[in-house]
Amino acid sequence: MADGPDAPRKRKQRGGEGPTPGERMQRGYARAEQRNQEARENLEPLAEGERPLVVTLGAILAALICASILISYLAGATVDGEKPLLVQVLAPALIMGMMAWGMWRARYWAVLGFQLLLVFLIFSAVFGLAVQASSLGQFAATLGLLAVSGSLFYFMVKAMARIQMPTRD
Repeated sequence: MADGPDAPRKRKQRGGEGPTPGERMQRGYARAEQRNQEARENLEPLAEGERPLVVTLGAILAALICASILISYLAGATVDGEKPLLVQVLAPALIMGMMAWGMWRARYWAVLGFQLLLVFLIFSAVFGLAVQASSLGQFAATLGLLAVSGSLFYFMVKAMARIQMPTRD
């Protein structure tokens, strides 16, 4: 009865032939760290005054957003029929202006902050595609926003690694 087709199968016993799960995990971490170290060694540190192209594009974009906020307010733009309070305009304009200045000077904190904004845009675009896009125009515009913000985010990762690198002697 134990040898029939309906008999329960036993698991293959490991004995001492293979690595334990903990050993496999340590080996995986070691391989990952080796790849990370190789990637770090292949990065070129920024020269004095150098700024990666994607960071320059981000700085220009942040400066344009800052300017558009201020120009819209000065032109009398309204939100839901009312003019926004000055603090509601100055806060985002100041944040984007500081981010533009920081990215222009290749500061890590500014690039990181800009990437945080890009993550919010990416999540908003994905949500818009999944739930709110009801016309072809909305779908195309949201897909474009996702493509631009996703590309900027992707290329800024390597730029951030180069910005935070110590100089090599």
